[in-house]
Amino acid sequence: MINTIIIDDEVHCIKTLQLLLKEYCPGVQVIEQCDSGEAGIEAIKKLNPDLVFLDIEMPHMNGFEMLEQLAAISFAVIFTTGYDQYAIKAFRFSALDYLLKPVSHEELKKAVEKVSRHTTSPLPQQLEILFKKLDRRSSAINKIALPTMEGLQMIAVDSIISCASDRNYTVLLLKDNQKIIVSRLLKDIEEMLEEYSFLRVHHSYIVNLDEISKYVRGEGGYLIMSDGTSVDVSRAKKDILLQKLQPGR
Repeated sequence: MINTIIIDDEVHCIKTLQLLLKEYCPGVQVIEQCDSGEAGIEAIKKLNPDLVFLDIEMPHMNGFEMLEQLAAISFAVIFTTGYDQYAIKAFRFSALDYLLKPVSHEELKKAVEKVSRHTTSPLPQQLEILFKKLDRRSSAINKIALPTMEGLQMIAVDSIISCASDRNYTVLLLKDNQKIIVSRLLKDIEEMLEEYSFLRVHHSYIVNLDEISKYVRGEGGYLIMSDGTSVDVSRAKKDILLQKLQPGR
């Protein structure tokens, strides 16, 4: 049984989530409901839950500020949020779990099953990436959290040379001859890197434009990257690539 606390300032959201958990997630027991971050802190300290469903936007103290008040986070967290594309991207960067409101029972079951398989508290580095990414006033965060076979790996964005699709995985080639295999589709990586100097030059490849050493002409052509590897360019992406490489022409 997973002992759970729900923290949300909207009572109807708490009730809806309780009903969904009761019907679709019988292995979850709601041991407390809190309508504020302050009440959530007290409940967590008193009851030591396995899992917390935490609303992001609450008055007086939002979900992130509440977590910062805790000396340690020894429970799994599933954030709940209204639809905000900027927030969704922040969660992808940090590899933290979230549910969009109104919560669907399918997504809820997936999130709870993930916790059931591997109950872990969020790493401090994940929360740091998330907080900085959500703070629009801060400079662009230069790290992303990526799931690998060994666990989460924090990667500096500018260390990535290229990304290659490998079915349901993505292979990242990094500086210093490092290679990691990430449990994410290439399109997910593309979304995470779209505000940086990266371009999808082929249905199977994304490159760091700053790490291109040479473009060799051809039907689509190919690139020589800074590590000496070559990357094919598709005919459909050739013109876009050349515009990026020659912005003044």
